Amino acid sequence: MRQYPAPVRDRKISFAIVGCGRIAANHMGAIEEHAERAKLVGVCDIDSTALGKAVARTGAPGFTGLEQLLAGSQPDCVVLSTPSGLHAEQAILCAEAKRNVMTEKPMATRWHDGKQMVAACDAAGVRLFVVKQNRRNSTLQLVKRALDAGRFGRIFLVSVNVFWTRPQEYYDSAAWRGTWEFDGGAFMNQASHYVDLLDWLIGPVESVQAYTATLARRIEVEDTGVLSLRWRSGALGSMCVTMLTYPKNLEGSITIMGERGTVRVGGLAVNRIQHWEFAEADADDALVEKASYETTSVYGLGHPLYYDNVIQVLRGEAQPETDGREGLKSLELLIATYLAARDGRRVPLPLEY
Repeated sequence: MRQYPAPVRDRKISFAIVGCGRIAANHMGAIEEHAERAKLVGVCDIDSTALGKAVARTGAPGFTGLEQLLAGSQPDCVVLSTPSGLHAEQAILCAEAKRNVMTEKPMATRWHDGKQMVAACDAAGVRLFVVKQNRRNSTLQLVKRALDAGRFGRIFLVSVNVFWTRPQEYYDSAAWRGTWEFDGGAFMNQASHYVDLLDWLIGPVESVQAYTATLARRIEVEDTGVLSLRWRSGALGSMCVTMLTYPKNLEGSITIMGERGTVRVGGLAVNRIQHWEFAEADADDALVEKASYETTSVYGLGHPLYYDNVIQVLRGEAQPETDGREGLKSLELLIATYLAARDGRRVPLPLEY
């Protein structure tokens, strides 16, 4: 049984954010929303402009490097919103400093890096949280409850679509974007949360096959791909992803078809329940319309809800919903997808025994 630091119950949980770019604003907003239980004690970025904006918004001390932040602040949890390829090295540094770690998706770009992150945090006796905020969407929470209650019966077919757009300017905005080492492609970066749904909602995957392509963007990685899956339950599924949708983000959806139920959650980011039909009625059916919401952001509204769980865990009030081992499940699926596409073969899971 792993031992973690004593729960923090006599003060606010303190966070520090490393990486003050695109997604960091969601973390700042989530901490602000939980101001009665959480506070920001440091922000860090090697880019002076991004760091200056973060300091101006939050009032937190600014640091130009992770080592300086760890030496000059006392966060209970360090949030990594840096390029994905840096997560492993940074998480290990935080663990060695006895700091809990929260990392954005994907937790790493390589399988062995993800495992090293988990091992380092285990050895240091600290928590590793992997952000999976889409799980907290009210729409997907209803779907999860229906699945757990067995309302679908046997699952036959699952379809996931991520039809978004990222112009060349997006990739040109930073040298790390669109690279294998630091970013990953449309599956690993933009659609990572949807890959997570494949295991979290439907269950363990038995094998995958895939095609990926770089059709329009000047990047190392894929801007478009298709994935075929077979779950251990026998269910079949597909996932279609592109960052070339004209002229703007169109759809992030999942459709589940079972012997006694069919559900489709669509919208821009699985934010609207578009079809909900089961053989038998349930009290949750009355919550369908209320669960849907409007959003203009592909990130959804789940970061504050995710932080709520992290704060509760660090206060000793709950268990983590997505820890490092849970994060490894979607990383394993991502690596299997890339292996299948590269080698032109069916890749069975798990990757290793």
